[in-house]
Amino acid sequence: MRQIVLDTETTGLEVSLGHRVIEIGCIELVDRRVTGNHWHHYFNPEREIDAGAYEVHGISNDFLQDKPRFVELADEFYDYVKGAELVIHNAAFDVGFLNHEMKLLQASYEPLGDSCSILDTLLLARQKHPGQKNNLDALCKRYDIDNSQRSLHGALLDARILADVYLAMTGGQTSLGLDAEQGTETNLEPIEFKRSENAAPLPLWQPDEASLKANSEYIDFLASKHPDPAWK
Repeated sequence: MRQIVLDTETTGLEVSLGHRVIEIGCIELVDRRVTGNHWHHYFNPEREIDAGAYEVHGISNDFLQDKPRFVELADEFYDYVKGAELVIHNAAFDVGFLNHEMKLLQASYEPLGDSCSILDTLLLARQKHPGQKNNLDALCKRYDIDNSQRSLHGALLDARILADVYLAMTGGQTSLGLDAEQGTETNLEPIEFKRSENAAPLPLWQPDEASLKANSEYIDFLASKHPDPAWK
């Protein structure tokens, strides 16, 4: 399964006010492993960045002056994400901006929701942790993900952190180290444990009737919380 963990930075918060995308960062996962096939670019938005947005991401108008316009890389971006599942935190924001960028080109690009499936990790986090803070920093703290480099927002950095968070939330691999990016695995020789022939016999404990009844009641209680458990 191919997934793209994606984040954007923009000139402001509202597409309706003409704000534009200035950075896209993408981390590719294949079968829940980082491939190293990242996609990251800054864009000249051809408009000023709001002061509030600059305080969040620290990307200046001067820095973007010599960067390509979105139209120059639109085909490359679309080909990169097409057919993948996009993993995005607060997907409505990023997808709204990206669809707006492609609409401005007046080209035959499908909306991202038609060419990709979209998984919103904010909605996923709200389902798993109702009533709690579920922004990216809160999730990093909850899942013990290192976000010490995140003094300012950045699309590629935030996508990388979100990949860690997503893998932790969904119960799989959480390390995105060098071995994972290269697609390698650590192969450890199995260790065989042998008991000494001179060791004392292992004690054998037989549960009494009350213990068996208590265990059965607890298993029934667990089953009521998790219908049709495989271990019952």
